[in-house]
Amino acid sequence: MVESKPSVLILCTGNSCRSHMAEGILRAVAGDLFEVHSAGSDPAGYVHPMATEVLRELGIDIEAHRSKHLSEFLERNIHTVITVCGNANQACPTFPGQAKRYHWGFDDPARATGSDDAVRAAFRAVRDQIVLVFQAYVDGYRQALDASDFACRPKT
Repeated sequence: MVESKPSVLILCTGNSCRSHMAEGILRAVAGDLFEVHSAGSDPAGYVHPMATEVLRELGIDIEAHRSKHLSEFLERNIHTVITVCGNANQACPTFPGQAKRYHWGFDDPARATGSDDAVRAAFRAVRDQIVLVFQAYVDGYRQALDASDFACRPKT
């Protein structure tokens, strides 16, 4: 019997920056553990080019991502929903099979103003915060799996 990986859906209002960065990062560090998706409650209709650029700096390619509405996932078996902005947290429905829900809010780098360098710096700062939070999530998840495997081993 082939077990499917649990699905994680990352939600943000516009599904143009933070949720795509989080999707790319989570897939890069835990694609072996999770099916990772992102969507928005009011999708912008595009992925912000600066989000694509700053992830490329880490060797993560989100060029093929597209902005999606959360309704595309309502009929799917979503194990974990993670909201990355306050509006999505408030608008988040319950998904069939949803076991867990987390809210980890990040500033919206698309609201950054100033020179290209200043905007890029804002995107990098949010990207780096997302890396820290999602890497900690994955580390904890892997530790829990290891502990579960250890507890299930027969005693000799």
